[in-house]
Amino acid sequence: MGETDSNPGMLLEMSGYYWKTCTLHAGVKLDVFTVIGEDALTGRAAAEKLNGDADGVTRLLNALTALGFLDKSEDRFSNTRLSSTFLSKDSPQYIGFMIMHHYHLVESWHRLDEAVLSGKAIRGRMSFSDPEYRESFLMGMFNLAMGLAPKLAPKIDLSGKHRLLDLGGGPGTYAIHFCKHNPDLQATVFDLPTTEPFAEKTITRFDLSDRIDFIGGDYLEDDIPGAYDVVWLSHILHGEGPKDCRKLVKKAASVLNPGGFIIIHEFILNNSEDGPVFPAIFSLNMLLGTEQGRAYSEQELSDMMSEAGVGNIHRIPVDTPNESGILIGEI
Repeated sequence: MGETDSNPGMLLEMSGYYWKTCTLHAGVKLDVFTVIGEDALTGRAAAEKLNGDADGVTRLLNALTALGFLDKSEDRFSNTRLSSTFLSKDSPQYIGFMIMHHYHLVESWHRLDEAVLSGKAIRGRMSFSDPEYRESFLMGMFNLAMGLAPKLAPKIDLSGKHRLLDLGGGPGTYAIHFCKHNPDLQATVFDLPTTEPFAEKTITRFDLSDRIDFIGGDYLEDDIPGAYDVVWLSHILHGEGPKDCRKLVKKAASVLNPGGFIIIHEFILNNSEDGPVFPAIFSLNMLLGTEQGRAYSEQELSDMMSEAGVGNIHRIPVDTPNESGILIGEI
């Protein structure tokens, strides 16, 4: 028996790790990092700006300092480079929306045992819920995609392709970066009508309104107008069960021109479904929030593509922080 096997410390650390998570969540929810900004504030001064209790706020700031998210000199707290870059709303690299999305998931995750035994969701889908939750979800997806899309777009050769469909594309982040990297490319984002204001705002921000349009609809129920050279499905299959996934992949393949690509970006499990860690745990998140959603293995996704008449299926090597992967095939 190794040292790890005989020491419960790792188990206790993992069991109590949510204390650290909740501390970060509180800091982001209260907007502590934006309030501090470029200043160095005492706990009392921060509490006044937050309209909070001086002792409670100071304890939170001390804990955030212990976690490495703030610096403390004498009795004044300031942002670290990390928090200034990613946790202050004044930064273009702010990821607080995704952190708030995680915060909104906490209530369901502490009931995971119920979901496992019942096999049924505990919460509603965040993309369908109230405006605050929907904003955190959509803009959180935007946060993540903004970090990934500029790195992924150059790895996929779309030369000679002119029309791209970003199916379930939300704010249109991937469509934007594919168009930026491919000057001859035009794109359509297809998603729920409630998503359109977010997409229009993002597309306008990048000055691409003349090359990217939006079609509102339900991708499971509605027909997709037009013909395309590329269909991009990023993180939408995990929200559906196997039957609807096959339907989606067939629908995507049906609007492709000959020689067109279908590209699936997902948290892909290995074929024994017991790893990597993030896709395996993410599959539990789908159990908590959807009727049939789950993570899929590379073989399952490849089979869906083959059934839709897609050939030359292969995986593109990408390095992402959340163990996502990309499969590409050709009609």
